[in-house]
Amino acid sequence: MGGSSAAQKKKESRRFSLSTCEAAKRFRAHALVEEKGRHDVVRVGLKDSVWTDLYHHALTASWPAFTAVAVFSYLLINFIFALLYMVAPNQITSDGQHTLLSLFFFSVQTLSTVGYGGMTPVGIYANAIVSLEVFIGMMLTAVATGLLFARFARPRARIMFSNTAVVSSESGIPALCIRIANLRVSVILSVDVEVALSRLVMGENGHLVRKFDQLLLVQSHVPVLRFAFVMAHVIGPDSPLHGKTMAELETEEAEIIVTVTGTDEALGQTVFARTAYRFDRVRNNHRFVDIVVSRPDGRIAVDYTRFHDVEQH
Repeated sequence: MGGSSAAQKKKESRRFSLSTCEAAKRFRAHALVEEKGRHDVVRVGLKDSVWTDLYHHALTASWPAFTAVAVFSYLLINFIFALLYMVAPNQITSDGQHTLLSLFFFSVQTLSTVGYGGMTPVGIYANAIVSLEVFIGMMLTAVATGLLFARFARPRARIMFSNTAVVSSESGIPALCIRIANLRVSVILSVDVEVALSRLVMGENGHLVRKFDQLLLVQSHVPVLRFAFVMAHVIGPDSPLHGKTMAELETEEAEIIVTVTGTDEALGQTVFARTAYRFDRVRNNHRFVDIVVSRPDGRIAVDYTRFHDVEQH
């Protein structure tokens, strides 16, 4: 093995099949790229505890879920400290009788380091609990502030993809086309687009393997994405789609995966977007309708209400 030539190693690597490493099973192609808010892959045997990846969960949770957890945690902490104060209510001075509700509001004042003078801790036990709560309150305030800032500062691309991909022909040459749009007023700079074809193929040992082929675009780099842009892949002799019918691609559970990377001009940060198309969302012999219109005042109007519309070609 050590004396084999580089050419022989290259030849052996070409003959090597991924199915040798893993017996692939057929699965739904759209599971490769999850839609927003949808999780259709169950990870068995993998510990995905919230506590082991708390920061990531806090950043990726929806705003309703994040707010609900924050409010619940706030109420729970104050309730726990109210119970601790109830252990020795005589060490909390006040004009009235101590109740769980009054001690809960005392805990709220202590946690936020706001005191109104109506209730005062006396004794070692009460002051120790107050000191602990003030410390926890400062820590929680810092953590909550950091998480809120991180969520707001996290760059998000407002890039819209067409609901369908189309196959159009020009001079007898077919091309796969996908339309994207920038929904922000600020432009996206240095946009790079990658399109890949994922499909199941039969390996040399008779096992199904999932293969990824790059679909070369006519223009994969866009210096400035201001509103809309159409990506096109020519289905020529070198294309993985050449000679394939829609029925064959659906049988192979083929899927078109699109990833977009660029720099938001306003934020100065890299933004990402991705989507996927199964071939039941590909329209043959269609093209996108024109959404750019010149106005009499010289300005350009982009009609996003027709962004997803296609017409027979």
